[in-house]
Amino acid sequence: MDASTFAQIDPLHWILDMNSLVGDAYRDVRELCVFLLLAVASSFPPSKALAVYFQPPGHPFLFCGAVHPARPSALLSLPWPDPSEEPPIPDPNPNPLQLALASAKIGVSVEGLASLPPVAYTSAEKKAERLALRVGENLFNFMQSFCGIDGSRLVVPMDILDRWFKKFQERARKDPNYLKDFSL
Repeated sequence: MDASTFAQIDPLHWILDMNSLVGDAYRDVRELCVFLLLAVASSFPPSKALAVYFQPPGHPFLFCGAVHPARPSALLSLPWPDPSEEPPIPDPNPNPLQLALASAKIGVSVEGLASLPPVAYTSAEKKAERLALRVGENLFNFMQSFCGIDGSRLVVPMDILDRWFKKFQERARKDPNYLKDFSL
């Protein structure tokens, strides 16, 4: 697909309605390869970038990356939210405007390189952070039950990490739902 598939909104903004390509299967499109052709990259201002956004149905646009003369191509992740996080269309017979708001979109805009927003987190990254936090809390609580206090420091036995990990493994082996509790 080339740039002509995108609808130009104004001189610096373009939108691609995912319904026109994949319908409701937009979640299956997990990555987007974007590149500047050599002719475009050579004439593109060095302080500008082609910013790429994605918009899940019923959500605002989220930044997912950019290309510019120093980085003329990129493989960008499209972290679509879980379907349970998408608001339903309230009207059983939606009008064209409601349908347009309910479809996934890819947006592209020319922006200042220095003013690009941070990349949106993927749901997998959020889950990994949540998992790390819960495992850390579990370890901390285990350590607290063995620690002493020396001024402003917690003192724990040298083998505390090994003891905690053995207990963690045993519990995971005995209870198949134990690890699932960490990723909620």
